[in-house]
Amino acid sequence: MKKAFLIKYGEIALKGKNRFMFENILMDQIRHRIEGLGEFKVQKEQGRFFVEPHSDYDEDEVLAAIQEVFGIAYICPVVVIPRGEFDEIKTSVVDFVQEQYAEKNFTFKVEARRAVKSYPVTSMEICRDIGAHLLDTYPDLKVDVHHPQVRIWIEVRDRTYIYSKAIKGLGGMPVGSNGRAMLLLSGGIDSPVAGYMIAKRGVAIDAVYFHSHPYTSERAKEKVIDLARIISRKTGPIRLHIVPFTEIQLAIYEQCPHEQLTIIMRRVMMTIAEAHAKHLKALALVTGESIGQVASQTIHSLVATNAICTMPVFRPLIGFDKQEIIDISEKIDAYETSILPYEDCCTVFVAKHPVTKPKLEVIEKSEKHLENLDEMVKKAIEDTEVIKIKPGQ
Repeated sequence: MKKAFLIKYGEIALKGKNRFMFENILMDQIRHRIEGLGEFKVQKEQGRFFVEPHSDYDEDEVLAAIQEVFGIAYICPVVVIPRGEFDEIKTSVVDFVQEQYAEKNFTFKVEARRAVKSYPVTSMEICRDIGAHLLDTYPDLKVDVHHPQVRIWIEVRDRTYIYSKAIKGLGGMPVGSNGRAMLLLSGGIDSPVAGYMIAKRGVAIDAVYFHSHPYTSERAKEKVIDLARIISRKTGPIRLHIVPFTEIQLAIYEQCPHEQLTIIMRRVMMTIAEAHAKHLKALALVTGESIGQVASQTIHSLVATNAICTMPVFRPLIGFDKQEIIDISEKIDAYETSILPYEDCCTVFVAKHPVTKPKLEVIEKSEKHLENLDEMVKKAIEDTEVIKIKPGQ
């Protein structure tokens, strides 16, 4: 029996006349992720995608790759047979159970979908007759229509597909279906999770990291590159912009009130990130901020930070508590890297008593003390190092 993968999507099914656009993006994402794992034909048919191998392949490897694609609800390894006569389908289901299950003493339920309505046997008849045939063949099996241990699905299309495993996907929307944004990526726990969360909604991301050599080490920089690699498994390729920030940060430290350091620093970061975002035709900035987590993330501080921006700032974690963020960080395998003890530029120059309710007019007045700020920002943008990161690197 020939094997393949049947892929079910979730939210895309709710789209109207433009659903085909989301389907095509998802199909391209699937093709991209399994490239190099063998030769496959990827096609869509009536609310389903089918990945059919045309060469040798490692099933676990292909499953792992497809599971990294946003927009997929379930992945089902299937056996493919000709549509054929109903007796042939019954025999194939018996063979399928024989191959898949060493012990034949479980409860089961047969579920059928007859996509080709001209097929002479109805979905209800398929379920009833195949269930009876399995009971006759394997007397230790028992039917349980409410809580079966095994569900056996049969989909009758141009061909017939038989499967009993539905492996949960990431859900969400396919990356690239909702524009592009620039993620402010640090070496902490929050920002990689924010990148993951926004990508799950179909947003392609690039990233910017602010590096303050020698106050932050090269290992801190490598840590951020590693985090970008980790989230790229889900988000797809990322252009990581490493901005030299030492000159600006020292100027802020020397020329501005210390309780305002973090807010002013964040505003300059937003300015630089926005410049790179516009260059890449991104439509928004993304940060890992959560209300009240630190002094720079009070509502007053966020308002002061936002005021410098001309494009929207998305904060996917805005209502999350720290444990919720850690749980997702662990889920995406970023946590162990995020907690490595290498400080980023946000943790080196920290005020002892940072302002928690900054007034915008006061912040803007303090920024006027920064000599040659525009020139320093321009130089930081020009000297930015760009690293292209691809999944699997």
